[in-house]
Order: sequence, then C-alpha cells, then structure tokens
Amino acid sequence: MKNLFKSLASFQQEVPVIHKGTQGYGYSYADLPAIFETINPLLAKHGLGFTQLMEGTSIKTIIFHIESGEFIESITDIPQNVSLKGMNDFQILGSATTYIRRYALSSALGLVTDKDTDAGGQQINKESKQVDPASLYPELKRLFQEKANKISADHFPAIEKTVNEKIIANYSKVLNHLKAL
Repeated sequence: MKNLFKSLASFQQEVPVIHKGTQGYGYSYADLPAIFETINPLLAKHGLGFTQLMEGTSIKTIIFHIESGEFIESITDIPQNVSLKGMNDFQILGSATTYIRRYALSSALGLVTDKDTDAGGQQINKESKQVDPASLYPELKRLFQEKANKISADHFPAIEKTVNEKIIANYSKVLNHLKAL
C-alpha cells in the first residue's frame, strides 16, 4: 500500500479547497462536475484513479494506484424511505446517489468541498411520542387492505417483522412505506 498512500499524500498536498458556491438547503458546496474538474488532472498526475459503484443500497468508492493496483475502498449507505416534496422515487434515488457520491469521494480523498458549518446549526430536541399500539392497528389494517394488490409476497416477511417487533419505534416508517406503495 506504500505506493497508493505516497501518491494519495502527494495529491492531498496539491489539491486546493474546491468550493464553487452551489447553493443547497442553507449551505453552499461544490457539485460533482466542479470536483471532477479539479481532481481528475491531479489524480492522473499522481497515478491515481477512482470508481464509484452501486452495491445494493450503497455506494462503494474505490481509490486505486494505477501502476501497482493497490486500492482502498469505502462503502456508504444510501438512505432509504426518504420523501422529498415534488420528486418521484427515481428522482429521489438520483438525488441521494449524487449526494452520497460527492461526500463519499470527498471523504475518501480528503477533499474540502463545502463551507464548514458543523457548529452553525441549532440542535433541536425531538420529543419522544408515546403511541398506544392498539391505536395503530386500524390504520395498518386499512392500509394493508387498500394496498394488498400492490404488495408482492416478498414484502410480507419484512412488513410482518416490522409490525411485530418494532411497531412502536417504527410506526411512522411502516405507515409511510405503505402509503407510498
């Protein structure tokens, strides 16, 4: 691994802060094209390359040394069951994939691609909502009946496990999943 780490260290000494000011939800960042534009010539100069592969519900980022074949890899999960206003499931997946690719690559290469806002947010205390499990059953039963023709047989074990083992902790996830079918 000495070839990979030597080249990676040299790359990191030369790569600048990459911040193009793309605006997000209350923050700014460098998008993937801006990152690629900056890093690709420097990676080539230092004999490095990368690939990012979809692996189930994760992105596998692989940084490799071209001549020696040495590599390091990192796997980052793509959040599931996320709803974004005005977006269908495919758009949400595309958005999440791009977001994870950007941050996984930045982390693996040691890039700075956004303004440091770690201490900028205000912590919000979420109250734990106590729910009577019996109050959930009518809604679950109604949704199961309504969505039964859309639920394939392979979904039932996962739904049953969630309902039986985690109904109180995950009731909103189960309801949202069923409503989204």
